[in-house]
Amino acid sequence: MAPRVIALDLDGTLLAPNKTILPASLEALARAKAAGYQVLIVTGRHHVAIHPFYQALALDTPAICCNGTYLYDYAAKTVLESDPLPVEKAQALIALLAEHRIHGLMYVDDTMMYEQPMGHITRTLNWAQSLPEAQRPSFTQVASLASAAREVKAVWKFALADADTERLQRVTDVVADRLDLACEWSWHDQVDIARKGNSKGSRLARWVESQGLSMQDVVAFGDNYNDISMLEAAGTGVAMGNADEAVKARASVVIGDNTENSIADFIYKQLL
Repeated sequence: MAPRVIALDLDGTLLAPNKTILPASLEALARAKAAGYQVLIVTGRHHVAIHPFYQALALDTPAICCNGTYLYDYAAKTVLESDPLPVEKAQALIALLAEHRIHGLMYVDDTMMYEQPMGHITRTLNWAQSLPEAQRPSFTQVASLASAAREVKAVWKFALADADTERLQRVTDVVADRLDLACEWSWHDQVDIARKGNSKGSRLARWVESQGLSMQDVVAFGDNYNDISMLEAAGTGVAMGNADEAVKARASVVIGDNTENSIADFIYKQLL
């Protein structure tokens, strides 16, 4: 049976390095939708940070956000299902990050919170300012993440980044050991921390089942470690050529880089 769902990671996969979707990818995905495919964004991003891409793809499907932490309905502007971090876990993580002097971006409700605009936080803020105002993600600077975590409705995840990746790995090991949280690399210098059990693959499987389909009906595209769960669970897991070798080894197929028309070529040759 031919796949009926196309699941797409964003950064490093559908998005070129300049954070745009290649015209060929847009055209191929539009043709796939016209042919009856359901196209789904499955990302580590907060839902407020995918507006430009959701709109460019003209989607009507919900988005799987923060590595499977929640399912978001754009039309209704509501979270359909979620498994956020317990407040006490978030508090313990914030304390541990302060101990190791790691700056984190805390994804909550409808915004992303930070204390100091440093490193990847500054890069993300700069990217946001480059967008039209209606598409800009929401960021909130707070005096204390610990205090903010007690006041919000839900803490989706934390994004940690450090130029010293060995140091970041050491801190991640401590987080996993002490707090029993899920730690997934989503970029070469970024680790996402979320509730254990959340993953792109598990949330995608739940949504696919709700559509009366199975994961055998899914072709999933990804490039990083946080994509492995859906690459392995999908009937066809497609790794980008720019992915790490360990990610490629867990996929069914490896295609070209995200700088090329690799996704479009695969869709035309294998799906249409």
